[in-house]
Amino acid sequence: MKVEIKPSKTDGTVIAPPSKSMAHRLLICAGLSQGESVVRHLAFSEDVKATVNCLTALGAAVRLDGDTAFVHGVDVRQKLNKTAVLSCNECGSTLRFFTPLCMMCGEERKLTGSAYLMTRPMTVYEEIVAGQGIRLEKSADHITVQGRLQSGVYKVAGNISSQFISGLLFALPLLREDSEIRILPPVESKPYIDMTVQALRQFGVEISANDNVYDVKGGQRYLPQDVTVEGDYSNAAFFEALNYTGAKVAVEGLKEDSLQGDKVYKILFEKIKRGKSPIDIADCPDLGPILFAVAALCGGADFIGTRRLRIKESDRAEAMRRELKKFGVDVTVGENEVTVRGGTLRAPTEELCGHGDHRIVMALSVLLTVTGGVIDGAQAVNKSFPDFFEKLSDLGAEVQFYGMDQ
Repeated sequence: MKVEIKPSKTDGTVIAPPSKSMAHRLLICAGLSQGESVVRHLAFSEDVKATVNCLTALGAAVRLDGDTAFVHGVDVRQKLNKTAVLSCNECGSTLRFFTPLCMMCGEERKLTGSAYLMTRPMTVYEEIVAGQGIRLEKSADHITVQGRLQSGVYKVAGNISSQFISGLLFALPLLREDSEIRILPPVESKPYIDMTVQALRQFGVEISANDNVYDVKGGQRYLPQDVTVEGDYSNAAFFEALNYTGAKVAVEGLKEDSLQGDKVYKILFEKIKRGKSPIDIADCPDLGPILFAVAALCGGADFIGTRRLRIKESDRAEAMRRELKKFGVDVTVGENEVTVRGGTLRAPTEELCGHGDHRIVMALSVLLTVTGGVIDGAQAVNKSFPDFFEKLSDLGAEVQFYGMDQ
């Protein structure tokens, strides 16, 4: 699908969408509870649907009603007497969160996903299974897991992905014996680990954290709850960024005391505007594309801590370099740094590419409200924010779609 955005004046108020990160966590906790939980204020993006489907594949019962999920949990330690197939679609969080849960009963489990998803690193789990005699086989379109996860001391590198640590935090409380997770510094994306611990505590599971060591008591139970997903800072950032185009947009529905690491976007936007560099994004890599876009609007900026942008839905630093060049903005990409040079945005003379990445598409859309232009592959927003363009239109942006299947 292609989207054309014409130069537009945007203003008004937008309600932040539900947090995809918290939706994953709360749904999984609900799915592990013995009884029925209610998870409210959900947006059923492709990623959230993947988590719902995986819960169902493991035996949980999920009933959807509007923006609410009624979840009757399942004991994932019990056998299904069949090979369960968990469809993760293109969601790295879903894949990594569910892999340890597939190691709870000893039966064969298959986690499927897009070809690109299957190329994303699974190093932490590969090292764990090698030491525990668990089978983990990767192919072009699925991963097969068979064996039982054991309690113990887990040493995990803190600069690969917090998703591995969260995955272990979901599973280890269900084992009989106590476990410990030691995160080896440097630790990146720690706010996402904090969000997982918060979700676990909401469902009655206690985790003791001391610096980079997490003590996990075994034999715990998830207790059914009625919870509401908070607003999403990650996606709210795209609307807040419109204010750097000359717009007047207010974003509401965000929790001020949220643990979301991406709430830092407001501070970082202002640093860019004031020319304060370098800006470290090691703890908030999902903000990378929109931060680069704001830098293009505000005269440039230097960024560090960008290494992990390579292993997202696209190589985000390189993707933004290619697309910003079409606006006349030069970007230099290094091993762990990115420099966006200042300049005057010009209207692209060729189509922009979404690179199959929702955050690339949304970042480019902000810039197109200034210059106008076309993005090919705009459907990527369905991964996290299906009604992004609808909300953008409500603010006054002129948006037209081509090649939609309706």
